[in-house]
Amino acid sequence: MSHTITPINANIRSVAHGESEPPNAIEARGLGKRYGKRWALSECTFSMPAGKVAALVGPNGAGKTTLLHLCVGLLRPDAGAVTVLGYAPAAQTKALLARVGFIAQDHPLYKDFTVAETLTLGRKLNPHWEDTIATERLARLHIPLDQRVGKLSGGQQAQVALALALAKRPQVLLLDEPVASLDPLARRDFLRTLMEAVVEQGMTVLLSSHIVADLERVCDYLIILAASRVQLAGDMEMLIASHKRLVGPRRDASSLAPLRRTHTIIEESHTPRQTSLLVRLNGPLLDPTWEVQDVTLEDMTLAYLGQPPESEAGK
Repeated sequence: MSHTITPINANIRSVAHGESEPPNAIEARGLGKRYGKRWALSECTFSMPAGKVAALVGPNGAGKTTLLHLCVGLLRPDAGAVTVLGYAPAAQTKALLARVGFIAQDHPLYKDFTVAETLTLGRKLNPHWEDTIATERLARLHIPLDQRVGKLSGGQQAQVALALALAKRPQVLLLDEPVASLDPLARRDFLRTLMEAVVEQGMTVLLSSHIVADLERVCDYLIILAASRVQLAGDMEMLIASHKRLVGPRRDASSLAPLRRTHTIIEESHTPRQTSLLVRLNGPLLDPTWEVQDVTLEDMTLAYLGQPPESEAGK
């Protein structure tokens, strides 16, 4: 199947997969959320296909948590709209709540409850609850059901929160920095459990994290948030392939103009003798004097996150 990368607007580049692309699990159009005079999220536009495991990447304060809270209906937008599985989350409809799971960054659980009591609460609150999903996963992880949640380690509490979310049998699972406070071993176990569930249950996942190496291992879709806006969204493999580092003799701004007319320069650095550019190619590179190098996910992500914020004027 052929794939092309096409711009949606000036602030977002997304991937068009052709007519066979699955329906979108999450759609945002001009989505915005304001706290007082500050826009925590502004003009956010993207489409996330169903069946993807998507990485949501951005610096602190970029709007990642705000976006996730809008997607689960914990916040209402001040501009634009978002739909999840075709529903507006702000309406908090029973049909949507039963199909969406959410794990917050601090894994909020009742610390005085035992693990068994926590599962009982989940069973009573969720109509599609499947007890064996939770109990079998916790048994494999040697997490005792009679232990109080507050006595568990951080990694174990994260696994209990994940077991609760998975036993709900959601179609879409949203996770807000779920492994941020975990050690590498606990992080690996959490992500392994998550990916086993993705294979078994066929969920769509949106995973927010700062740990790019983890995201590269488990995700196949990428959304980059910076300066309260979506900077890039699309199939991860294709996006990495479309970005290159160009290295060549020192160029001034005027000599880069022909390159800019066709391609998008994301990051540039100059020494007295050399120019280095990270570029999103939108066609063939016609200038043979450039040395073309592949980039990593981290290279590409840091380039977008390092872009200066747009002017706040007029907001």
